Amino acid sequence: MTPAARADAAIAILDRILAGQAAEAALIRWARASRFAGSGDRAAVRDLVFDALRRLRSRAALGGALSGRGLLLGMCREEGVDPATLFSGERHAPPPLSDAEAAAGRAPAPDEALDLPDWLLPHWHKALGADAVPVALAMRERAPVWLRVNQRRADPARAAAMLAEDGIAADPHSDLSTALRVTTGARRLAGSRAYRDGLVELQDLSPQMACAMMPAQGSLLDYCAGGGGKALALAARGAGPITAHDADAARMGDLPARAERAGVRIAIAPPGMLAGRFDTVLADVPCSGSGTWRRGPDAKWRLTPADLERLLALQARILDQACGFVAPGGCLAYMTCSVLTAENDRQVQDFLARNSAFEAVATRHFTPLSASDGFYFALMRRR
Repeated sequence: MTPAARADAAIAILDRILAGQAAEAALIRWARASRFAGSGDRAAVRDLVFDALRRLRSRAALGGALSGRGLLLGMCREEGVDPATLFSGERHAPPPLSDAEAAAGRAPAPDEALDLPDWLLPHWHKALGADAVPVALAMRERAPVWLRVNQRRADPARAAAMLAEDGIAADPHSDLSTALRVTTGARRLAGSRAYRDGLVELQDLSPQMACAMMPAQGSLLDYCAGGGGKALALAARGAGPITAHDADAARMGDLPARAERAGVRIAIAPPGMLAGRFDTVLADVPCSGSGTWRRGPDAKWRLTPADLERLLALQARILDQACGFVAPGGCLAYMTCSVLTAENDRQVQDFLARNSAFEAVATRHFTPLSASDGFYFALMRRR
């Protein structure tokens, strides 16, 4: 596909997303209908779509319209590219600009340049203070790719060397050597021997750093395990025995195979089958995902105030449920991939006010300025 043909595909996909279809679903639909597109074409179209979603408001302003064409035109103007190179109408290129399109467009207003929904801006500024604008601007960029070295299988040097054999370059983090940032060859990861043999797992730096703050010994319950990434990380550090639980058992469907590949043991507790007390209980709760909007940028445009209120109520219920599984003297860890105060510090403060048997031990806020994804960690102890 030519660059113009890729742009035309991105325009059609963006129009479906703007009409309400989820980004991944729209991309999959296009890929299935476009068998002629190679892997490089699919990756390039995906990048165009996600870049547009990360900068939806600013590019719509520059392009003069909140539409697929407007967003791609905004991209051209933002990057100093002559729109005629893409909007030529030749072969599979988008039709040429109309006079109205050529005349439309303006510089984004200050709030538009942050590329966040208007209703969210007060929450964003309250949570991040002086960092609100820098973090918002960082969220407009593509997220880095981080790997976690599985200490049960390899040390960081061996993992990096094996990745290099498959054309993947990765550098260790200065403060957490088991975290490798991929600098070249990220799209080769799934087929690499290091990944297939369980030496590395995809995991962002921020949750890796949060897991490193967790107690490394004793029994552990991952109460909202999902795919089990944090349970695997903690198992690799030597915690255990580890039990994974999720309200939706299907989310844990791949966990046994992942644990086997990683060389660790994780027991699965389906809903309704959980019993006993644990030295540490981890509640990585459903949240707005505001810290990960670089990776799933359509989510920030779908989130509504009502959604946030429902999430806050759910988080409180999960904390009240999870704390019942903490043994005397044990710890309750609370995590979100959010930067919003209401989901983080306020949620923990409200929990402690309801549950005098627990006390705060530590908290940590992560943002793209200090780590990678926006993330929150709080550790509490049962008295």
